[in-house]
Amino acid sequence: MIVRSIRAIVLALCAALTGCATSGSPTDGQAARQEVFATERAFARTMAERNLAAFTGFLSDEAVFFSGPRPLHGKQEVIGFWTRFYTAPGAPFSWEPEEVEVLASGNLALSSGPVRDPQGKLIARFSSIWRLESGKWRIIFDKGSEVCNCATP
Repeated sequence: MIVRSIRAIVLALCAALTGCATSGSPTDGQAARQEVFATERAFARTMAERNLAAFTGFLSDEAVFFSGPRPLHGKQEVIGFWTRFYTAPGAPFSWEPEEVEVLASGNLALSSGPVRDPQGKLIARFSSIWRLESGKWRIIFDKGSEVCNCATP
């Protein structure tokens, strides 16, 4: 159900973004998916390698991250908040993509997957929306959701 909701969000975002629905010909979906998988993995490596400068290179200027007490708007706000995660010698968490979907237009993509603590315990799931900007995938929306450890009826 969460995946369907996320896909609906991606489609709504596509409709809201200028030119998204009509911008050029469809791309090779599988190749685009692999590009986004690789980009998300490289983005995650910035945390493991403690490289804030590399992290910032993946952010769109107008990125929105749902981190902390309120959404962070713009690259500089995201960097200001996320710097805290790059200061200690060890990474406070890690993430990896499990699923990637790319619109047929090839302009927007969704990646999602687990977030783990340093011991490997699942602590959250992330969902990120990527936009192709001047030939490079950049993150425009990012949100994590805590994992529910509740029993299912």
